[in-house]
Amino acid sequence: MNKDSKIFIAGHRGMVGSAIVRKLKKEGYENLALRTSAELDLRDQKAVQRFFETENIDYVFLAAAKVGGINANNIYRAEFLYDNLMIEANIIHQAYLNKVEKLLFLGSSCIYPKMAPQPLKEEYLLTDKLEYTNEPYAIAKIAGIKLCENYRKQYGCNFIAAMPTNLYGPNDNYDLQNSHVLPALLRKFHEAKVEGAAQVEVWGSGTPKREFLHVDDLAEACLHLINNYEGEEWLNIGTGEDISIKDLALLIKDIVGFNGELRFDRSKPDGTPRKLLDVSKINRSGWKHRIDLKEGIEAVYNEVKENQFVKA
Repeated sequence: MNKDSKIFIAGHRGMVGSAIVRKLKKEGYENLALRTSAELDLRDQKAVQRFFETENIDYVFLAAAKVGGINANNIYRAEFLYDNLMIEANIIHQAYLNKVEKLLFLGSSCIYPKMAPQPLKEEYLLTDKLEYTNEPYAIAKIAGIKLCENYRKQYGCNFIAAMPTNLYGPNDNYDLQNSHVLPALLRKFHEAKVEGAAQVEVWGSGTPKREFLHVDDLAEACLHLINNYEGEEWLNIGTGEDISIKDLALLIKDIVGFNGELRFDRSKPDGTPRKLLDVSKINRSGWKHRIDLKEGIEAVYNEVKENQFVKA
């Protein structure tokens, strides 16, 4: 990309999109097309068409999505499928019609089968059944990958896709009803400490293992891919390291300074037993994560406790 390229960051107010905006501005990219959901409903085909026809977009970072944790994914199944399908189909199709130079679609590691071998290689996609609780979201993200892949094959579009692992960082969601595990635990432990609670409840058995990537590392990976990667195959983005939910809870307990006990609620779902990405391909392309998990959580906690877990 040139410094004066017109760049559309879809979902710029979310955790991922805002991290991409920060990174682009830091690197001197100022010609950014940013629209809130109130200004541009990405599910509206005509609205997206008008936007692309008038804005002359050169590059697209497709970070917009309806997202949530295991609870939200399972409850709002139709919304997660419909909204995400419409968002990605509208943007990818208009990027093709309006001759966008390059598009990066961001998916999720939940696209892989529930019982796929670990670590998860890109070629494991569609080899077995998905985890039921987030199946609609995963199917929508798989469709986005296939849109990029087949618009490239049929029309020659330079559309690429990347699958980040579990993310955390600035602008995360701390709503205990629909947030992901790391921000949910961070808020639970903080509130328990403030209230002097005796224990904190953790969903599930604590045995599943998860990988966590700071969103600023993801933003660096996205800029690296848009500037350097031209391949047809999507790439995993992660750290290549994972941690059990129990050990994550203990780490956050220590960072927050909570002195009570943990209680695991085994009536709540565990989800996929393990979800570790094989990141050898993106590492070979020249990118590797930099932010250590403990260091990253400490930085996030210092920020969010100041604003009472409300997004900036």
